[in-house]
Amino acid sequence: MADQLIRATAADGGIRAVGVITTRLTDEARQRHKLSYVATAALGRTMSAGLLFASSMKRAESRVNIRIKGNGPLGGILVDARLDGTVRGYVENPDVELPPNANGKLDVGGAVGHDGYLYVIRDVGYGYPYSSTVELVSGEIGDDLTHYLVTSEQTPSALILGVFVDATGVTAAGGLLIQVLPKAARDEALVELLESRLASLTSFTNLLRAGKTLPEMLEQVLGDLGLEILPEVQLVRFHCGCSRERALGALRLFSQAELQDMIEQDKGAEATCDFCSTVYRASEADLAELLADVRAE
Repeated sequence: MADQLIRATAADGGIRAVGVITTRLTDEARQRHKLSYVATAALGRTMSAGLLFASSMKRAESRVNIRIKGNGPLGGILVDARLDGTVRGYVENPDVELPPNANGKLDVGGAVGHDGYLYVIRDVGYGYPYSSTVELVSGEIGDDLTHYLVTSEQTPSALILGVFVDATGVTAAGGLLIQVLPKAARDEALVELLESRLASLTSFTNLLRAGKTLPEMLEQVLGDLGLEILPEVQLVRFHCGCSRERALGALRLFSQAELQDMIEQDKGAEATCDFCSTVYRASEADLAELLADVRAE
């Protein structure tokens, strides 16, 4: 099944629901960054969440940045997701691996760390971006992002994220986001009903691997609450906007003496994009031309 995102409403518009499948793009990130199993799960969950968060924005250039900095060995996680369905991201220490947790699952919480902070920046495409910071509650990412939605955006929300990865790669990844909007948030019975249904919902990745579609999953949770699935199916993908031209442009930040040293000592320069691991190389001739341009300015 192609990586995709669908949107839906229920309870006469009082509930907003979004589902996303990110299997292929998560596996692309795994291969690009040479991620361990636990790093794949951590980054995959965060990228799925970024796409789910960005899906409610309005302007075409809107984007969401999610940064997680815990005290675990994985270091930081950074994801950049856009309304157009593109996402990119990386972890600081991609080769970290841990034994399974007490439940026999990948120990994402241990890798991220139980203490630290979650930062979310929403750039709506104009004016100043909206940013918020909350403390981590578990390091499992789904719990932490749900805590952010409830405390910072004050929206009763349920977020389910999952990544299944084995020796063959990522075979299932994605998530569901269900939010009770202000017009229905005062209905405590509705909120409790949704919480109980989502708590009883089996693993997202198990459902996906069993052949369940996103509409079928939403039907299972919201089918008797006036579920209306919007017709547009949005394709999502891993995409980074870096380029050789941008990489060469960044070299202008170095002094003339440093550029000269790169030419004489290093015989060129090399830069790697953190987001996609693409390597850009500048030859001696490239650096000489750049140095001449800088001197002429």
